[in-house]
This record gives sequence, C-alpha cells and structure tokens, in this order.
Amino acid sequence: MSNWKDARPVFFVSDVERALDFYVSQLGFVGDKIYAEEGQVLVGGVQREGCALLLSCQWPQKNGHGRYWIKLDVLTYDGFRADLEARGVALRDDFWGFDTMVVEDPDGNELLFPVPKPEAS
Repeated sequence: MSNWKDARPVFFVSDVERALDFYVSQLGFVGDKIYAEEGQVLVGGVQREGCALLLSCQWPQKNGHGRYWIKLDVLTYDGFRADLEARGVALRDDFWGFDTMVVEDPDGNELLFPVPKPEAS
C-alpha cells in the first residue's frame, strides 16, 4: 500500500520574490523562499489552509500559463471574497459551467474559485 505525502502545482513566474509578496500580502497566504542560487530566489512556496502552491522562475517560457482550481464552502468563500475586495485585489467573474471568481497573479496565472451554492436547509 502506498501513501502519497504531498502534491503541489507549480506556477511559473518571472520574479519569485514579487510573486511571494503578492500571494502573502494580497491573498493572505503564508510564503517561504525554498531554493536560491547566487542570491536569486528560484523557487518559493505558499500555502493557505492546506492549499499549497510552488512558484518558480526557472522556465520563463511557461510564465503565466497556470490555473489552480480551489473549492471553498459558502462561508469561507464569502469571507475570502470580501477580504480580497477590501484589499483592492482585482477579481474577475467568469463562467466555467457555473459562476467562478478568478484571481490573476502578476504573471497571469489564475486561481479559480467556483462560487458555492448555499446548502439547502
């Protein structure tokens, strides 16, 4: 029996430190510099509530092409959206078969949050 330990998507960015600042100061993630060479941070990581993401500037041809699907419950979604709006984060409403809130990082990578439907009482 195997036991998977971790899975994290990688977003490719032009500047890891700038991306870390965006995810931490604008989106409320906790971030860390993971790997650097000759004083340049090449890989960073962010996480929030168990949702983790790696950031890398090592393949510039891939910058800005990532998408991450993150599903939240109604109360968490409503609070998160209100927090982003209060911080002035640009949000885009889109439709992916259902209503979806989209947040783009400075390189154009997208975080997709499906708008949850209230549970029937």
